[in-house]
Amino acid sequence: MSLTEKYPQEVKKILAKYPPEQKRSAVMPLLYLAQRQEGYATRAAMQDIADLLAITPTDVASIIGFYTLFHDEKEGRYRMQVCTDLPCALRGADQFLQELCTNLQVQVGQTSEDDLVTIEEVKCLAGCDKAPMFQLQGENGIEYHENMTVDKTLELIEALRKSGKEVK
Repeated sequence: MSLTEKYPQEVKKILAKYPPEQKRSAVMPLLYLAQRQEGYATRAAMQDIADLLAITPTDVASIIGFYTLFHDEKEGRYRMQVCTDLPCALRGADQFLQELCTNLQVQVGQTSEDDLVTIEEVKCLAGCDKAPMFQLQGENGIEYHENMTVDKTLELIEALRKSGKEVK
């Protein structure tokens, strides 16, 4: 089922925000919409977006590749993106990430066995003075967690596992 068949009203509303000569600007909102169902943009969704905006699927894929908020592969229900840029590394982010992965029995870029969380390493989430920190992407958007420890993070993951929904 195409994006316009699945979300006809939403697609129409998004496209209406942009003048015809600038409809390419709708690529990011359409990608958010495409990720709503599966958690990532499928090849079919990328083709639909390309067709809607009169651009190539490669153009759509380049946006996905550039921004950490877009994905072209199935991952966990939540994406935990840990900043390891130099200021965060100086505050223990590298060790935090390593210990977290060890506790979850995954490598960076992998998903927990229960498909709950995918651990990713990213650069600069603008929380340098509050590292270790990460952003948690889930069904209800993005949450920032700062001054984290591995124990606090594992408690958060366990709460997500038990509740089945976002935890603030």
